[in-house]
Amino acid sequence: MTPFADGRLILHSGRVARIEVNAPDRRNAMSRAMWQAIPLICDAIEADLGVRAVLLTGAAEVGATFSAGADITEFEAVYATPEATAVYNAMVRLAQARLRNLDRPVIAVVAGACVGGGCGLALAADLRFAAPEARFGITAARLGLGYSPEDIAQLLEKVGPARAKDLLFSARLISAEEALSIGLIERVFPAATLMQEATDYANDLAGLSAYSIRATKAAINRLAAPDEAVCAELNATFVRGFEGPDFYEGRTAFLNRKKPVFL
Repeated sequence: MTPFADGRLILHSGRVARIEVNAPDRRNAMSRAMWQAIPLICDAIEADLGVRAVLLTGAAEVGATFSAGADITEFEAVYATPEATAVYNAMVRLAQARLRNLDRPVIAVVAGACVGGGCGLALAADLRFAAPEARFGITAARLGLGYSPEDIAQLLEKVGPARAKDLLFSARLISAEEALSIGLIERVFPAATLMQEATDYANDLAGLSAYSIRATKAAINRLAAPDEAVCAELNATFVRGFEGPDFYEGRTAFLNRKKPVFL
């Protein structure tokens, strides 16, 4: 067991390794330090040739939460200036990209709330297994923000254009049943057996050809990757959102637990 980010992320080594999001006091919200640690954890996994598959989970004691998204206690600091915002957004994007392109299969195991940045983290995994009680949502529209082109591409890969628009336009939370029906997740298991089912599946992968799985993952990810030039063009619109009045209203309302009023 190796802690990262002051123990808020834990890497459990083994043939089936496990990355545990361990911030129960924040409903497993992702802090800057945690996003920074994800690439380091991926480096450690790739350096361990004994690891054949990876599970991504919330802390066991949280139970109903995979990740509630970004850590709101850091909002004032990470969005204080355009420069700070750019650094933070790049950090999040790097973490998700590194996890997505990890050369071992990654399965996100979602017991409950999987929202915002937490949902982005789960979408960076290869597969998502969930309990019936799990809830999924991307709530940028509640904050007055866009969604990065790379993150949109990651969502499009799973659910297609119309369903991606539905999720992003409405910022609604959807059930595990609906998530399964639209392709956002791959399996639903009872909460009591979810971890065992995910572990059994990962162990099955561990017994197959590592070369075949790595080659297949690399090919699929590369073929599904968004056009970098298009993302660069679209990112200008995404970045402008952090300096606009809608984000100020959305962020202020969110921090004060009020409903935003967008003009």
